[in-house]
Amino acid sequence: MTVGIVGLGTIGGSFAKAVKAYTDHTVYGTDINGDAIAFAKFSDSIDGVLNEQTLPSCDIILIALYPEATVEYLQSIAPFVKKGAAVLDACGVKRVLFDRCAEIASAHSFVFLGAHPMAGAVASGFHAAREKMFKNASMILVPGSCDDLPTLDKVCGLFREIGFGKIVTCSPEEHDKRIAFTSQLPHIISNAYVKSPSAPLHRGYSAGSFRDMARVAKLNVPMWTELFLQNADFLSKELDILIQNLVLYKEALDKRDEQSLAQLLRDGADCKSDTEI
Repeated sequence: MTVGIVGLGTIGGSFAKAVKAYTDHTVYGTDINGDAIAFAKFSDSIDGVLNEQTLPSCDIILIALYPEATVEYLQSIAPFVKKGAAVLDACGVKRVLFDRCAEIASAHSFVFLGAHPMAGAVASGFHAAREKMFKNASMILVPGSCDDLPTLDKVCGLFREIGFGKIVTCSPEEHDKRIAFTSQLPHIISNAYVKSPSAPLHRGYSAGSFRDMARVAKLNVPMWTELFLQNADFLSKELDILIQNLVLYKEALDKRDEQSLAQLLRDGADCKSDTEI
């Protein structure tokens, strides 16, 4: 099988490295950054450059770009994609692009599927890519109306080959709703947390809890800005819930209300027990 990868950053680069490390498939890759292509070739993470000559040979194409760029790129390559091939996006939101991409795919007789690997790194770029990035991770597959079982089986087979331990399926709306809580909200919390005047003074006074809370504060600003705005409705609702809960903790502290504070903490501990990964 031949796999094409568009965008050799952290996710696309890790996908390329994993396919080369764990399968016998041929990999073609491309990136707007020529250095990323050069490093990918130098490290044997790709077999060649993905272009108009190699695109028609690809059975699966992963587009690891920002949402709007994904739609634009898919439109540009659609005439060169092999009929029956599967094209996947790796974006962190789905509603904003899924219908448009599926329409392009239908018009050119190939299949479009949404894909979102639940893995990543704080650093960005090809140098942050790792072949073991997806080991035992969850892959969210958004098939839409696709009922082509051989294609779905081919795509899921590739996911399993490169290490994904779980594949879950959902609609674009369900994806965005869940991701608002599990991915986007933690990034906002972490980013806001380190803005405290106390943050620079943490050395010698911090351990695992500080590291966990601050870990994703340093993020790719252009990418996350686009993702947050494209999922603003669901993300804003999650922020409303968080703020309401935080107010309860603050009120209990301000009133020195031991019973209320203990109950809030007990409720949170019980919720954590019920939501273990």
